[in-house]
Formats: sequence, structure tokens, C-alpha cells
Amino acid sequence: MDRRLVALAAGVPVLAAGAFALNVATGDSVAQKSVTPDYIEGTVTSGKGGVEAGVWVIAEAKPAGTLMRKIVVTDRKGRFVLPQLPNAKWQVWVRGYGLRDSAKTPARPGDELALTVRTATTKVQAAKIYPANYWLSMLNLPDASPDYANRFKLSCMLCHQVGIKATRTPVTREAYDHGTKKAGTMYATSLGLQRDALLDSLADWGGRIAKGETPKATPPRPRGLERNIVITQWNWGDKWAYAHDEVATDKRNPKLNANGPVWGVDIGNDRLLRVDPKTNKSTAIKIPTRNGWNTSWCEASRGPGQPVGSGGFQTLGCPATAVGGVSAYVGKYHNPANPHNPMMDDKGRVWITTQIRREWPEDIPAQCKSDPAIAGRSHHRQLGYYDPKTKKFALIDTCYGTHHLQFDKGGVLWTSGDSFVLGWFDPAKYDPARPETEATAQGHAEVKVDSNGDGTADKPIVGFNYGIIPNDVDNSVWTAQPSTGPRGLLVRYDKATGKFESYIPPPPGSGPRGVDVDSKGMIWAAMGGSGHLGRFDRSKCTQTWGNGEQCPQGWTFYKPPGPVLAQSTRADTRTADLHYYLWVDRFNTFGMGKDMVILNGTNSDSLQIFNPTTKKWTTLRVPYPLNAYQRGLDGRIDDPKAGWKGRGLWFNDGLDPVIHNEVQHGWLGHAQMRPTPTSR
Repeated sequence: MDRRLVALAAGVPVLAAGAFALNVATGDSVAQKSVTPDYIEGTVTSGKGGVEAGVWVIAEAKPAGTLMRKIVVTDRKGRFVLPQLPNAKWQVWVRGYGLRDSAKTPARPGDELALTVRTATTKVQAAKIYPANYWLSMLNLPDASPDYANRFKLSCMLCHQVGIKATRTPVTREAYDHGTKKAGTMYATSLGLQRDALLDSLADWGGRIAKGETPKATPPRPRGLERNIVITQWNWGDKWAYAHDEVATDKRNPKLNANGPVWGVDIGNDRLLRVDPKTNKSTAIKIPTRNGWNTSWCEASRGPGQPVGSGGFQTLGCPATAVGGVSAYVGKYHNPANPHNPMMDDKGRVWITTQIRREWPEDIPAQCKSDPAIAGRSHHRQLGYYDPKTKKFALIDTCYGTHHLQFDKGGVLWTSGDSFVLGWFDPAKYDPARPETEATAQGHAEVKVDSNGDGTADKPIVGFNYGIIPNDVDNSVWTAQPSTGPRGLLVRYDKATGKFESYIPPPPGSGPRGVDVDSKGMIWAAMGGSGHLGRFDRSKCTQTWGNGEQCPQGWTFYKPPGPVLAQSTRADTRTADLHYYLWVDRFNTFGMGKDMVILNGTNSDSLQIFNPTTKKWTTLRVPYPLNAYQRGLDGRIDDPKAGWKGRGLWFNDGLDPVIHNEVQHGWLGHAQMRPTPTSR
């Protein structure tokens, strides 16, 4: 046998050199099969010949029929590497703060590019790609109080960013008046925010922008670790997709479903969305309801004799017709199921909160009607799951309403989404073939606290429970009520004793929405109203009973990067960002370390990563498509031995409507942290 082949078979190292390899031990050349690189590399320079550091290089292609993007950042010498590219014809271009977008250059993996860009010639030209929060920082709200800002952010910004082109360019009061009547819920929201005064403020804002005023602050280019980030995107759904959340794995075990499909829910079109990262294809599955229930969410009522729309959410295609509102998109969201949040169990089944029937009080399950906390009230959404193995749905009726859902370490599913009770469901007690187990597998408890310390729960806490997380460290469950009272609150449920506690954030914090827990049992909250990251440490409480004001010392607030609202003071530091949700990386799925807190920068095209040890922030900016409205996120480890290539964060764009997006299509995102900006 040829000694070179023997050396190769024995594992003797060789150095690649074109179509040949050099045997290090013997010095002989050995023929080898050519391998096509899976990356495109190059440099970015400006028209003046200088290198452009900290700018984004974006590549787009359709390797399997689904539009796919890869986004990286240049290093200090203007170099870049677009890694892990399927073999396809890519269009590559550059975007950066202070620059005009470059022309698109065709390329294939293995190519080396020299890309050139031109500097923006005016402030207006440069500011076109600024995140929405920079534009929002120019708005003078009609009421300078923290309470008004809290309500404004927790209502106006729950569907789309405020500060994007679609919201900042109506210019006149009449245009804003017309625009805010295009959706019934938006019009109702404006009434609660002093509509006339709000329209005046918006017209002043839009008018100043039309005259050429731009944000005072300039967003910084990525630096440090921010230049090591790789973002991959896949289109899913379509131009009408209202993709609310995604799930890639079991939150308790990030190695589950390794390299498998990532799932999302399209709340606007009743679809379960799916992207296979191995094939780069996206698909969709229709979500069913029970007994022919087929009324879209915006047309649903709360009961007999109640007005149309009283039981729903009037968004795209559901105008405020009573006051002359019109929409060009009537019927685009036909969503009787309006699924909201997916979560994966240890069997790989995708659980969702979804409406399977009318939410009329008379339609609740029979076993619930004797409970005064349930009877006579509306409780929106129920439960369901999709089994990818059998390709079948199971739909489950519940006494309580559902919105978000999380599994505890024992496999019990805990749900938010009810204003009166906390509900749970035990899949181990449920058999789809035995309908009676639907009742025996579920339970609920009225949210009621001991307000005076006598050991008896006497005060109901009525408010919409939004975020939810089981804390397996102390066997408790926590929910967040962002809009209860002027500042919102957290609710704690002790599974062993059945007792509730509530904790109201002191100033400057307000509006807790998303809630999560780290490996030590510390509670973290996305303060949607004030724009902070909140941490609550119950061990600091000298008193746990009360109306919620009893433990201000348990709270700590951290201000993320970005501009504040125009009327903020040094004391309240209300940011112009909205933090829709958050996620704690307990298993180091991203590679920055255990227990990193990742906050949705929903109004800033970003994920904001907080290191609890150093108290420092890292901004993961999504520069394209603009108006990246971040909602659900989680992390997955596909291969623990593959370094940065085997792990990453998953997140989605959930702008409503997606037609406000720079690219009018829903998409799924995957972010990875590599060792350097040019790692291949």
C-alpha cells in the first residue's frame, strides 16, 4: 500500500494545500478531495479608503426556497467572516451607523470580498436606520408623570414599536387621528391616554421630524463582544404573520430537540410555524378549535347580548367603525384560536395557550361553575398541544384563562392569563382518549393574600397575570401583573402551603411583564413600564404578608443602554425602550456564562444581555430588517462539544402588523457568540 495512504489511514496529520495535502511526518504530497468552504470573508472600507469597524455585513439567499439571512459585524480592521453558509448564491451588503447602505454584491461560499460604503451626508440620512427608541426619545408626552409613561408604554407599544417610520411620519394631527382609528383596541387605548392631548403631542413630534429634527443621541456601533455575534434568520409565515413567540427546546433541558425544528405560533392566522435549521425550510400547520368555533378574535363577544368585539382584541383589520375608522385589511386576521405562547415538554410535544371555544361564562367546564372565583366571569384561552411524532393536536378545556405557560421540575404546567386565579395542569394525569381526565388533571387557586398578618388570606388581588415562572429552588410559582395599580406587582404562590404574596415595585420601577428565575432562585422581571431590568430577592424581606408595599428592599433595578424619555428625570430614568419579556440563560446556552439575563429590547431592535456578576450590558443588535420587535426567546445546545457552533439563542420577530416591517414578512432568529469577529 502507498505509504501516503497508510499515513492518512493511521491519522498522521496533513496540511491542506489546494488539491493536495502535505504529510507533516514525511514531507510527501497526498491527493485529497477538495472541500468547498462554508464561509464568505472580506473587508469593508469607506469611500475615503478607511476601514469600517463595527458595521454589519448582511447576506441573503434562498438555499432551500425559504429566504435566509446571515448577519455579522466587522472587526477593528474592517474584516468580516460570514460563517456556516449553505451552498447558494448570496447577496451581500453593508449597513452601519453613520453610513448609507451599500450596494448588494453577489457571492458564493469561498469568495473573498472587498466591500465599499459611503458615509451619510446628513443627520436625517444617518438617522433613517436608528432604532425606534431613539426617535421615541424625542416625543413629549402630554403628561410628564411616571404613571402616564407607564400606561403609554404598556398599551401603545404592545403590538408595534413607537418611533418607526409608520408611527413617526403621519406629521399632522388629522393623520394621527385617522391612523389611531384603524384598530378598535388602539382607539380605545388612546381614549384612556387623554386622546386629544395625545394627538397634539404626536402631531408636534411628527411635525418636528418632518422639518428635519433628529434624535439627540446617536446609537453606538457594536464593540467588544458585540462584534463576535452571528445572527441567522429564516422567513416563516408570510406578510400577514403575527408570530407571537417561539420555542426550540425544553426550558428545563436545553439539549432536548438538538438540531431539531423550532416552533412558533402565528396568533393572527391560527398557525403553528416551523423552521427546520438542517434543511432551512419553513412550514406551517393550521391550529384547530372545538365544535366548529370559528369567530375571529376581534369579533368575539363576552357573552349573549354583549357587543361584538367585547371578548376580543381589535387589531389589524378591526377598525373603530363607531367613530369612522376604516381599514384596508379587514379579514386578514381570521383567528378564532388566536394561539399565544408555545412551550416544549420533555417528550418534544409543543404545548400552546389557545382558544378552543367561546369564552362565555356559560361555556366553562361544568366542574368549575360552583367556584365563585370562576363562575360568571370570562376567562380567555384554554390549552392544547401538538405532537410532532403523531402529527396530531390535543385540545384541552380549562376552568381558567391562559396566556403564558411554564413547566416545573415535576412536569406540572403552570399558566398565566387569568385575572382571578392561578391555574395548573398535570400532563401525567391526562389521557386524550379519556375525556374525563381533562378535569382531574387540572387545578386552580384564587389569588388572595393575607393583608394584615393574621394568617388568613383576606384580600383578592384582581389583575391580569401576564408572565409566569415556577421557582424550583423554593417550590413556588411567580406571576407578573404589569397593570395592576399604578406600578404593577409580582405575585408569589407557595405550592406547599397554597398561600399567595404580592410585591409592588418601588420607584423608579414599574410595569413588570416577563418574569424568570436564575439557578439560585432569584427572581428577574422585565419592567415594561419604566424600562428597567428588575431583580427581586425575597430573602431580604423582613415581612412577606401585606398589600404589596411591604418589601421595597427586596427590589433592585438596572437601567439598560439607550436613551430615556424626553421628560425623564435623573430620579426615574424612564427609558424609551419597551422590554416585552426576558429570559435567564441558566445553562449557558449562549456561551457568555451561566445565569446571564437576556432582556427583550423590543423598541430598540435588540436583545440586551446583563451579566449579574459584573453588572455590565452587552447589546445584541438586529440591524435588519428594521423594526425587529422581539417577543419570545430561549436557548438551545445542539452539540456541547462543538463550541460556539453548537449553541445559541432563538428569538422571533413579532411585529403587529408585520407590514410595518422593513421587510414585510415574519422571521425567526438564531444568535451565536463566537470567540472573535472572524471565527469561521
